[in-house]
Amino acid sequence: MQLTNNFSLAEMVKSDTALRHDMDNTPGEAEIANLKTLCEKVLQPVREHFKTGVKVNSGFRHPEVNAKVGGSKTSDHCKGQAADIEIPGIANADLAVWIMDNLTYTQLILEFYTPGVPDSGWVHVSYDPANLKKQNLTATKQNGKTVYLPGLVA
Repeated sequence: MQLTNNFSLAEMVKSDTALRHDMDNTPGEAEIANLKTLCEKVLQPVREHFKTGVKVNSGFRHPEVNAKVGGSKTSDHCKGQAADIEIPGIANADLAVWIMDNLTYTQLILEFYTPGVPDSGWVHVSYDPANLKKQNLTATKQNGKTVYLPGLVA
């Protein structure tokens, strides 16, 4: 099933963790509708701007799969409203800044990016039409723990 011209349901639900642990990662109708909206409002515009493929590292996560990867119990991934993405050849910090400057979204997190290492980390972006707050954060490790800093810090 195609969600937009360049994004399929299959790629938005693919989970290596689910496959490795023989877990079901099938979304319901509400989650599929949310994934379609996320693709229409965020991922497809990113694809069209950069004119190259967008690698979806993680899209929908069934709550059990989400728990297995250590995700937040309130993760937007479980609702089909978030994706972790990268674009090969584009620095993740540049991708995050473009999204921040050009799109509407709920939350944008530059995760575990190392300045000077363009392909380090990834970009988490979520879209909830009822909560388009454009929150920007940077996730980093400090003393072995994940810390979320306000803004995009690269």
